[in-house]
Amino acid sequence: MIRSLAAALLLSTAVAGPLIAQDAIRSRPTALPVDNAAPGPKDIPYPGGTIRLEVDATDTVQRIFRVRETIPVAAGGPMTLLMPQWLPGNHAPRGQIEKLTGLTFTADGKPLAWKRDPLNVYGFVIDVPQGTKQVVATFQFLSATQPNQGRVVVTPKMLNIQWESVSLYPAGYYTRQIPIQATVTYPDGWQAATALRGKKTGSTVAYETIDYEALQDSPVFAGLHFKPVDLGHNVTLNIVADDADELDAKPEQIAKHKKLVDEAGALFGTYHFNHYDFLFAITDEMGGIGLEHHRSSENQVEPGYFKKWGDGDALLDRNLLPHEFTHSWDGKFRRPDLLWTPDFNVPMQDNLLWVYEGQTQFWGYVLGARSGLFTKQETLDAYAHIAAKLDTTRGREWRPMEDTTHDPIISARRPKGWSSWQRSEDYYNEGLMIWLEADAIIRQQTKGAKGLDDFAQAFFGINPGDWGQVVYNRGDVIKTLNAVAPYDWAGFFQKYVDSTTKETPKGGFALGGYKLVYGDTPGAITKAAEGSGKFTDQSFGIGMIVKNDGEISNVVWDSPAFKAGLATGSKIVAINGDEYSGDVFKAAIKSGKPLQIILKQDKYYRTLSLAYSGGLRYPRLEKMGEGEGSLDRLLKPKT
Repeated sequence: MIRSLAAALLLSTAVAGPLIAQDAIRSRPTALPVDNAAPGPKDIPYPGGTIRLEVDATDTVQRIFRVRETIPVAAGGPMTLLMPQWLPGNHAPRGQIEKLTGLTFTADGKPLAWKRDPLNVYGFVIDVPQGTKQVVATFQFLSATQPNQGRVVVTPKMLNIQWESVSLYPAGYYTRQIPIQATVTYPDGWQAATALRGKKTGSTVAYETIDYEALQDSPVFAGLHFKPVDLGHNVTLNIVADDADELDAKPEQIAKHKKLVDEAGALFGTYHFNHYDFLFAITDEMGGIGLEHHRSSENQVEPGYFKKWGDGDALLDRNLLPHEFTHSWDGKFRRPDLLWTPDFNVPMQDNLLWVYEGQTQFWGYVLGARSGLFTKQETLDAYAHIAAKLDTTRGREWRPMEDTTHDPIISARRPKGWSSWQRSEDYYNEGLMIWLEADAIIRQQTKGAKGLDDFAQAFFGINPGDWGQVVYNRGDVIKTLNAVAPYDWAGFFQKYVDSTTKETPKGGFALGGYKLVYGDTPGAITKAAEGSGKFTDQSFGIGMIVKNDGEISNVVWDSPAFKAGLATGSKIVAINGDEYSGDVFKAAIKSGKPLQIILKQDKYYRTLSLAYSGGLRYPRLEKMGEGEGSLDRLLKPKT
């Protein structure tokens, strides 16, 4: 014992000696206390009164929003004004602070100095002189003139105002306690749509006074070519387009959108808005968006949505409106407790996005089928494509699905070189698959008497007409599910949400009367995706997606393509001696023989052999047994 202790002491001395010697020549500062300048939000009325916000949105050439904001104050002293940073629906800090320029503050016409809060660069600190009644802020928001600067929100024919980009708010208060009245001047001849209501004088609209939280949740689409369509139940489809002929929709097309509104009401049992405005842009000039709000949604689709109704691009776009409309109930009215925040600078916690987005994804496809925006077969094809894609996500072996809910913050939707191993925002579609299985379990447990519709009414259909927020946690979800159909829902979520897995949940298929199979012909959704993206998708077999020009856009981890040494960004020059084309690629795969590939990676060329004999593989759902299964019943209209 003594010998062991002595040995330990000797060892300790031998290790510590050099470290002590190094410390003798290293300066060691002491951390200073952190002084957070901005006060935390309190649920009390903002004492200054109503903020007046004036936005000049007439510059569609240089695409600059010019802002004047008059902020009443109740007392002098230090004041922090914030630009929103954490934006609902983005699930991450996405405020474009870099585009706010030319900032000045004045009080009684005299300039006020400001400094940026170093702990929160979205905060501007001023010292308000005693006796001041109001502070005036002026600045510009330099919206993107090219896509590499961010999303383009202004074009010569349309624009999108997101209030978080053109306003500041005082720190220290819940944003629902800050009243604000906004006025916007638009280009002459343009019409605008928003969930706000206001009075128009010439090209200027003075909107109703509302709280800052609701203002941020009520963006604007405006444009030269504009058409509102009444969908019933106080819901309006506001269409703005690059060209006037894009506004023309056939009656049968509008009827499907009206049925979407009817079916949503039948599903949830109530509407959580006094009115709802789809903001719907048909454009390839303004940047893409699909963003939910409580009484509206921001949506962009490519030209041809109505004109080319039967084409692949339009088919892929038709899931957008059902998804975003569902969010009025799931995500806006009912919201995870840690995703709801009292202002836009308190960080959000995304853990329950598999309910917020996952169940919305589920209902988006169901409502698409029930309304006729998708046929039943197109919906089944979409399910098959989604499940097969998720099965290629090998990252599930190390990264649980719930961890992907943090991906909006981790990766901010930047491109990934090995997405199948890294995983992405799988809580959307894996969430769909989980809820599809949950519906099938409920139907099985109740012998067909109930389904996830009953959960939707019990969970999202409460408080008719309420367009505030009711928060929830995982326990609330499990409690409601058990009230609908007793089951080990905690274990169910532990298995699929919290644990690593080998494949995506497919119980919704098996219990619903279908199975996922593969053949050499693409289904409608996979075919549309290939046509729209201009690529050949063989991620389900050989393990890669190749663009029509030969560039490899994705390689599945540990697939035959991966094992052969292929990487995203490389370009296939030739296969088996023939210049690359999609047809050459498919023919080589169908042959069952090794592919001899000439590959260009950066400025280097190499030749490799890719052994693969599985043929072309495209997913589809195959009916099992006779008669109507629970999946068939799920997709049937309710109205």
